[in-house]
Amino acid sequence: MKLLKIICFLFTFTLLTNCASGYKSINPASLNYLSKSIDNGVILEYKYELLNKKYKKKELAKGIKLIAIKLTNNSNKDLTFGEDLKLTYDDGTGLYIMENELIFKSLKQSVTSYLWYLLLTPLNIYTTSYSSRGYEETSSTPVGLIIGPGLAAGNMIAAGSANEKFKKDLLNYNINGTIIKKGEKISGLIGVRSDSYHSIKVRVLE
Repeated sequence: MKLLKIICFLFTFTLLTNCASGYKSINPASLNYLSKSIDNGVILEYKYELLNKKYKKKELAKGIKLIAIKLTNNSNKDLTFGEDLKLTYDDGTGLYIMENELIFKSLKQSVTSYLWYLLLTPLNIYTTSYSSRGYEETSSTPVGLIIGPGLAAGNMIAAGSANEKFKKDLLNYNINGTIIKKGEKISGLIGVRSDSYHSIKVRVLE
């Protein structure tokens, strides 16, 4: 009986920890930025640690950092992000900014991975009664026919919906190649390959 309780606990724990994660939309313009860099009238503000749950785990596992940035152009001319101004680390090494599609493919939830819940389909609950000959099976209920497909479908729908929101944010806040007019502020999301939270500098090219 004790072994059965342990198995049930481990099974329940596995179900709860492997459910699909939701996704909380990111609005870079409304974030509270604590890190800043200035060069030739251009102000860079940036923030790490934007993702949570399974997206954060993927971020750590893949060695990718999603970063929100805000750029304020107080120079005397229009500037193009990625051409007239670039981002570097403290040692001067330039950031390699990933394509949004690659960020999405690397960090999205795997929808098909939740098909493993179909393994629960054969699950039955047995009802027994006591007689002079001991415990006898009297009936069984095929609960797995509901639980297995139900959990699989529910988690696949949830993961797919979260992925769509994540992809929409990456598309809406893509600033690669964006022209920042004199006196204008823009905000966006970038992804870089990094295992650490390095300081970032803005550099205006002459």
